[in-house]
Amino acid sequence: MAPTDPKSLHTCTVEKTRAAINRLHILIHTSAILALIYYRLSHLLYHKDYIAPLPWALMTTAELIFTLIWIFTQSFRWRPIVRTVSPQNLPADVTCLPSVDVFICTADPTKEPVVEVMNTVISAMALDYPPEKLGVYLSDDGGSPLTAGAIKEAFGFAKIWVPFCRKYMIKTRCPEAFFSPLEDDERLVRNWNEEFKADELRIKYAYEVFKQNVEKMANQLEQLVFHDRPAHIEIIHENKVEDEENNNNGQAKLPLLVYLSREKRPSHPHRFKAGALNALLRVSGIMSNGPYVLVLDCDMYCNDATSVKQAMCFHLDEKMSSSLAFVQYPQIFHNVGKNDIYDGQARSAYKTKWQGMDGLRGPLFTGTGYYVKRKSLYGYPNREDVFLLEAERNFGWSSKLIDSLKCGNLKKPIMEGISYETLQEAKKMASCTFEEGTQWGNEVGYSYYCLLESTFTGYLLHCRGWRSVYLYPERPCFLGCTPIDMKDALVQQMKWSSGLLQVGLSKFSPLTYGLSRMCVFQSTCYAYFTFISTGSIAFLIYGTVPQLCFLSGIPVYPKVSSPWFAVFVFIYASALLQHMYEVMSSGGSIKSWWNEQRMWLMRLATGCLFGMIDFLMKWLGLAKTKFLLTNKAVDKEKLEKYEMGKYNFEGAEVFMVPLTVVVVVNMVGFIGGMRRLVFWDDDDYGGLDQMFGQLLLSSIGLVMGYPILEGILISNNRKKKM
Repeated sequence: MAPTDPKSLHTCTVEKTRAAINRLHILIHTSAILALIYYRLSHLLYHKDYIAPLPWALMTTAELIFTLIWIFTQSFRWRPIVRTVSPQNLPADVTCLPSVDVFICTADPTKEPVVEVMNTVISAMALDYPPEKLGVYLSDDGGSPLTAGAIKEAFGFAKIWVPFCRKYMIKTRCPEAFFSPLEDDERLVRNWNEEFKADELRIKYAYEVFKQNVEKMANQLEQLVFHDRPAHIEIIHENKVEDEENNNNGQAKLPLLVYLSREKRPSHPHRFKAGALNALLRVSGIMSNGPYVLVLDCDMYCNDATSVKQAMCFHLDEKMSSSLAFVQYPQIFHNVGKNDIYDGQARSAYKTKWQGMDGLRGPLFTGTGYYVKRKSLYGYPNREDVFLLEAERNFGWSSKLIDSLKCGNLKKPIMEGISYETLQEAKKMASCTFEEGTQWGNEVGYSYYCLLESTFTGYLLHCRGWRSVYLYPERPCFLGCTPIDMKDALVQQMKWSSGLLQVGLSKFSPLTYGLSRMCVFQSTCYAYFTFISTGSIAFLIYGTVPQLCFLSGIPVYPKVSSPWFAVFVFIYASALLQHMYEVMSSGGSIKSWWNEQRMWLMRLATGCLFGMIDFLMKWLGLAKTKFLLTNKAVDKEKLEKYEMGKYNFEGAEVFMVPLTVVVVVNMVGFIGGMRRLVFWDDDDYGGLDQMFGQLLLSSIGLVMGYPILEGILISNNRKKKM
């Protein structure tokens, strides 16, 4: 229930109507599923003379897999909640607010455009929070001279951009978004005076100069990623107390800004993003040591400057702060098209599943857009200092780091400036060898066990007893860039599926390890994520076996005249209507529902399937772990195709092979089966009454697979022209 205290920092409302509808649907749908399973197993065991055992067994296997996934999904629907915050009730005295460090990670300037990365840095520096309590750290895992030079240019622009935002209370604090005509037109909506217009022209000119300078550097410097290099740390700006002369000159205070490129050697493990985040934890620990950390992807800029204060409404609540690990915001994307053919908005995750998990013990780490309590990464609720009992063994030899862990937030480094000795020790902590013999990546910091470092680390935090909360504010606090072609979307899906299945089939499985450390509903939520890729097996069976049997005259469904046929129809219709209700009740449309249905099936047959194969290859030792970086550079041709609502399969030909096979089998099965129904007089075939279920399934497969056929034809025409 929502608290009635007008001075409360936040409210929590259970969506009772939605929960009641969900629970009623669970009861009815479960009854139908049990009837279906009884029908399948009874015929498989006791009526073998009337069925084809192999197809029947395969269909039973597929339906059992779908049933298991459906059971896992219901935990998200059990208790959905919605939260709101009241930042105006935070302490008016800014000295009472805790310090916050912002971590931004980038790895490759060719796939992650540097200007876009710098826009994220600038937007973080412009957060509506006391600058002396804010530190911004950019981790460059590419070690690129271009990125190192661009951040200095970004700071130069931030010196005039941040005061401009504060003076006019600008909401959109990412300069690229503010000056873009595609955004919310804040400049046009508000009644600005002549002074603002003059300042705006000056700022816009400075921004164009900034971009030109970065582009010049890009042309002059080779955009290489260096895999053999020493650690490099540079303090771009210190947010120490300004002297009277600077204050008199009107120079605005800006947050601490640090560039970090950790050491990389071919002979030492890289640890990917988890390694970068752990290096940031250590380096920031002896520089600013904010008790809370905001983690952002390099393309996920701050769209609402008040996100820090909104998060603090939970972290500073005495009733929940002792067990609260992190506040998660949704990932929302500014480049989602009207048709959203790739389901880039991820509505199912951020408007259904995350709200459902929040009604349990909280959502998982999404990888970006969350404020985490630093100490939660080092211990257990109310026992955060447990690993300090053997500090050097767990955290390494750095006395400065251990002191920062023991003392909490250290104000002296910021107030007095960062000394040369501190900088040198930070470089050592960003070396390849510092973690040797420690518990970094194991018991403390971000886990190295899985490539999905944030998701798995969040899972471990929940297993240790921490909780999280989910906040979906009216104005998106962070905006990023979603893939706009099939290749990038499926590469991302493959990476997730492989990493999650690795967890599901390990000693950390939610069905064993998780079940013994958290509630059943929470563990089954995690089980859904870890085992969803197994749905690809069920999909391939359902997408081929009934169609081939339709072609051959082998029935795998009951007759239309049989009462059992109604069970199958009811389950299918019930699932579709439940999904439609979720889409419509969360602000979606029929088109959104259709796109989600189609993309879900495409992902099962492609990204999820290849994720399973990737996991098996690694498990058998036939492949090495690779970090697949999503390409965030925008291609104009791809963008035009995406905005037209046409699928782009270029570069994804290998991914599309299984799906193409399924579509072709459906087409052949439909044509051959219809021919047999119309022209053959075969009593054993059973006619339309016996084969209607398979005819219907083949028809649905063709409708769903139309974009695949269209893509194949377009691709073939292009090759002929070339």
